[in-house]
Amino acid sequence: MLTAESIAVDPPAEGEIVDPVAWFDTPGSFELEIGCGKGGFLLDRALANPGVRLLGIEWANKYYKYCADRMARRGVSNVRVMRTDARFFVMNHLRPGCVDVLHLYHPDPWPKKRHHKRRLIQPDFVDAAVRVLNARGRWLVQSDHAEYFQEMIDLLSSHEGLAEVPWEEAEASSGPGWQGTNFEIKYVREGREIHRAAYVARA
Repeated sequence: MLTAESIAVDPPAEGEIVDPVAWFDTPGSFELEIGCGKGGFLLDRALANPGVRLLGIEWANKYYKYCADRMARRGVSNVRVMRTDARFFVMNHLRPGCVDVLHLYHPDPWPKKRHHKRRLIQPDFVDAAVRVLNARGRWLVQSDHAEYFQEMIDLLSSHEGLAEVPWEEAEASSGPGWQGTNFEIKYVREGREIHRAAYVARA
């Protein structure tokens, strides 16, 4: 029987390099969502694609607990959830080439200029993310914040290890009832424009 405790994964020890597929009962493609929140995308993606293994990273403790409990209640065995600093995890704990798809939807834009240094998408993080993508691995980004989105795609589009592809070509398929992440649904209702871009690792 699945429990929230069996869905939750402890952060790696200092200096430990992990193979995320080892956290699952069977091997398969591995996808990472940074900032999974309450787990709406994770749940839909997992149910629609049982052969995919997914890890959601969430820093907010109440959302992390909610997400793990949500997966257990739905009996979703191909998801794991971790509470940790996603930047540090990607940069220091993932083995190279282990991620098939990286999902980054509506990262915190830290809109005040003095807080821009807190933004996730920085050159060193992009380098690390490209390193953990496998050959032809995909990276999907989405944001409602135009200025931050432009900053993100400037960095990703100029990286020698990435090639931009049409969103429709790279988009991860979801279930027929999928309406978007919680933020996406909220912002669409508010009339905000949603910006999207997709990249594939250069083989």
